[in-house]
Amino acid sequence: DGRGGKLTEAVRRKPFSIVLLDEVEKAHPDVFNLLLQVLEDGRLTDSQGRTVSFKNTLIVMTSNIGSAAITKGAAGLGFQLPSDDPDGGKYERVRSLVMEEVKNYFRPEMLNRLDDIIVFHQLARAQIRTIADIVLAQTAARLEEQRGVGLQVTERAMARILEDGYDEDYGARPLRRAVTNLVDDALSDLLLSGAVHPGETVTIDADEEGGEVFALTPAQVDAVEQRAEVVYSSAL
Repeated sequence: DGRGGKLTEAVRRKPFSIVLLDEVEKAHPDVFNLLLQVLEDGRLTDSQGRTVSFKNTLIVMTSNIGSAAITKGAAGLGFQLPSDDPDGGKYERVRSLVMEEVKNYFRPEMLNRLDDIIVFHQLARAQIRTIADIVLAQTAARLEEQRGVGLQVTERAMARILEDGYDEDYGARPLRRAVTNLVDDALSDLLLSGAVHPGETVTIDADEEGGEVFALTPAQVDAVEQRAEVVYSSAL
């Protein structure tokens, strides 16, 4: 049909681009052969015989290789929070475990053509909280746009969100599901009841044991005897 490949055509049209290859270890072996050509020559020829330059393109590859080593190694080395490792010694030992697996999986000629390999720290509670704020901000933006209602979250509810939203193996991946199950569902029940009006702010709270998460109207918040501290707010 006269068109080139998806990758070469995209780079040809926008040469100053970032190409993200997510979980690259799952790619077909032929993909690595193409990558070698790009990394070595800075160009790639498509099925139409057209050569496309990649010299202005930044290629980023992500991989879960070594994640098991991070989890096992971190547990064995007591590697939990970056602040717990001021000299970086524990991180370097975990990094060496990961690099062993990387070298066992990828061919040397591929690794030698990479500018850098970055092994990320495990997410600590502070980072999970930051990600939770981002996800909640997205929920709050939808709530304000669709209903004209603000959102705030108490410390008790946030603790439950962080507990359900973090997994040692999967990091923060369950966080969005936790916000959906705990916050969005509670919001839906309250909004459908018709008890919240535009211009008001809904409060997401939890019982003192942190078991049940629920949404409260301003009037219901005023009636609560032992109020929990608000730790997230997009109040109108």
